[in-house]
Amino acid sequence: MARRRERIEGGTSAMARRARAIGRLFGLLVALGAASIASAAPPPVRIDVVMIDYKFLPDHLTFEHGVHYQLHLENHGTETHEFTAPVFFATATIDNPDVLNREHTEVLMQPGDKKDVFLTPNKPGTYDLRCADHDWYGMVGGITVK
Repeated sequence: MARRRERIEGGTSAMARRARAIGRLFGLLVALGAASIASAAPPPVRIDVVMIDYKFLPDHLTFEHGVHYQLHLENHGTETHEFTAPVFFATATIDNPDVLNREHTEVLMQPGDKKDVFLTPNKPGTYDLRCADHDWYGMVGGITVK
C-alpha cells in the first residue's frame, strides 16, 4: 500500500510539474504575442500629390508632427518635375532616403513616375514647396506641420 501511495504521489507530483511547465510556456507565448501586437506600428497615413505641368495638386499639404506618412507622388505631366522641400525634408525622419536626390532636398519625377516617400515630420512649422525647374512659372506650394 505504501508503494502504491508513493507511485500515486510521485505521479501526481510529476503531473503537477508538467502542468506548471505547460502553464509557464503558455504564459510566455501569450506575453510574446501581446508584445508583438503592441509593437506593430499602424500603417502610414497616405497623402497623394499629383504633378501636372506647372502645378501641384493639391498645392498645400498638412501633416501632424510625430505621425508616420506615405507621401505618394505622381507626375502626370509631360515634363520632368521636382518635389523640392529642403527644409521640410531636413526636419523629417525619412525611412527611404534613397528616393530623394543626393542632397536629400527633393524628389526628381520624370513624366509618368510614381514614387513614395515614407516619413515622419518632427518639427511643427510652415515649409516651402516648389518645383525647382518651374517655380518661376508658378509651380509652388506649401507644407504645414502641426
